[in-house]
Amino acid sequence: MTHPFFSLHTHGFIRAAVACPVVRVADPAFNVGRTIEMAREAHGRGASLVLFPELGLSAYAIDDLLHQEALLSAVEAALAELLAASRDLHPLIVVGAPLRRLGRLYNCAVAILRGRVLAVTPKSYLPNYREFYEGRHFASGASVVGAEISVAGQTVPFGADVLLAASDFPGLVIHTEICEDVWVPIPPSSRAALAGATVLLNLSASNAIVGKSDYRQTLCAAHSGRCLAAYLYSAAGQGESTTDLAWDGEAMIYEKGDLLAKAPRFSQTPQLVMADVDVGRLIAERMRQGTFGDCADSEAPSFRRVTFELAAPRDVDLGLMRDTPRFPFVPNDEARLAELCFEAFNIQAHGLAQRLRAAGMRKVVIGVSGGLDSTQALLVAVTAMERLDLPRENILAFTLPAFATTDRTKNNAWRLMRALGVSAQEIDVSAACRQMLADIAHPAARGEPVYDATYENVQAGARTSLLFRLANLNDAIVIGTGDLSELALGWCTYGVGDQMSHYNVNASVPKTLIQHLIRWCARDARFGPETVAVLVDILGTEISPELIPGEEAQRTEAFVGPYALQDFNLYYTTRYGFSPAKTAFLSWHAWRDANAGEWPSVIAEGDRVAYDLAQIKHWLTVFLRRFFATSQFKRSALPNGPKVSSGGSLSPRGDWRAPSDSSAEAWLAGLGEIP
Repeated sequence: MTHPFFSLHTHGFIRAAVACPVVRVADPAFNVGRTIEMAREAHGRGASLVLFPELGLSAYAIDDLLHQEALLSAVEAALAELLAASRDLHPLIVVGAPLRRLGRLYNCAVAILRGRVLAVTPKSYLPNYREFYEGRHFASGASVVGAEISVAGQTVPFGADVLLAASDFPGLVIHTEICEDVWVPIPPSSRAALAGATVLLNLSASNAIVGKSDYRQTLCAAHSGRCLAAYLYSAAGQGESTTDLAWDGEAMIYEKGDLLAKAPRFSQTPQLVMADVDVGRLIAERMRQGTFGDCADSEAPSFRRVTFELAAPRDVDLGLMRDTPRFPFVPNDEARLAELCFEAFNIQAHGLAQRLRAAGMRKVVIGVSGGLDSTQALLVAVTAMERLDLPRENILAFTLPAFATTDRTKNNAWRLMRALGVSAQEIDVSAACRQMLADIAHPAARGEPVYDATYENVQAGARTSLLFRLANLNDAIVIGTGDLSELALGWCTYGVGDQMSHYNVNASVPKTLIQHLIRWCARDARFGPETVAVLVDILGTEISPELIPGEEAQRTEAFVGPYALQDFNLYYTTRYGFSPAKTAFLSWHAWRDANAGEWPSVIAEGDRVAYDLAQIKHWLTVFLRRFFATSQFKRSALPNGPKVSSGGSLSPRGDWRAPSDSSAEAWLAGLGEIP
């Protein structure tokens, strides 16, 4: 028996499948056999839900054969066969069939679970234009509510007002619509989502014409995003009649606008695509986006709920069938990464330029350490000056060495300032720090090797105090350099320290994204060829505050944890409010194997590392203690700065508001769910 932690069902995921079988025209006996085969395959691969195309038991393009008694009776017999076969299968099976009721024929979706028909949903909107003639054969189900239908000896709910709700899987509510239903201005699934449906199914036929696939994908992506839902789409494929049309078998699974899985089009073989849908993510998004609920209140959609027991096992490790990026703030795709870097850089520069305009200032003061954060802030400042048509000399850049500053970082600071053509100066703050240490009678002033927080913060405070006075002297503002990751971990000195500035361009940019932004600038020589070598060297320098002297430099990540892991924890904790166990589960799947999954190409092979579950749990514990118990007061007093990433900002005026004196016990207790 597997520990529940390793089950995707424990963490709010369900495995969904979309099937595109090979069919025979008007041959229900053949078609149900292929349907059963694919349902069994989905069962064997751990699926809880499998969706088939529109009218899949009869085939779609059969025209007036739909009004033949022999065909309709064969469909009913096929459904009975499928019901019998489903008794030994785990997934909820949704198939398309033409069904009769009260002298009318309906284009239906039939939901079957382990020998039971849960409900039948008729198609609401029947296309009767261009190549479609559904109005000739079917009655619309748009106005059918509160009704029942007899299927294979079972009397079950029938209508456009049915939702399927899992009694044993929080948040899993399923709605079904058919093809054209999603092409209308207000799809039935829109109202279903407002009524609580999180997984929306579309049984489709949808013939192939040039350019249609792109529109389908855009439609499904946008609809799933707007409805804060998963959207499963299955189109008819191989075997459908090509008398006048062609079929591509396009099968897709979207979740809140993200494509999780897609079948190849025009396949000659049956296609079964699968993905693990994060129902918990959808519920979390709806809770946060209050306007979604406001719209539901306004529309007041009315649906019946048919409950069922999913019985998803929590003692089996099925893996995780979805892409979980190691760097949630940084896309793996090269084109998207370049676009994100462009956007992030311009957001930062735009924010600073507007602040300077509003303040009536023409100069900025910035401390340049030769590290990542101050490098990015300096590049942003240069960009902002160019936007304002101001000379780079208006950037007053200072390197401020103290007791533990290394030659490498100081030299890189100078190399960068010179290459960028800013006003550069060096002020050694060691003497000022010694004076303060002596004034407060710190043991280090007497030569004792006491390198405590006071010793470190004296240096951080001396630098910040000096920068503010330089800004006063030069009619300038101080540019903050500290990043989102440091703010999350409380790795900054409060007040008279690097927590404070007049405007912080990096405040909502995580460390992993800053590294990529600098790589992007270096790769394309965006600030001139003379900056490339120094930017590359800065990227290769150990991250360190350089506050404690000694032969071995301080390693920030040895104290607060690898920034790659901590940015992962930050994203899923603040963006979605996931539990520690779910965050660790995702992190384990993302990081346990360095050879699995995709890496941004800019990360060298030697830097592609893995973390085991023990390491993940250890650094998650550090994150939770620092984030929830010790550092909120620093974030509650943040200076202004632009929001950059969807992962959020920790500004008290933005994405994150929290008490400074809260307990972390609820989160730390959740660590017990991690083996």
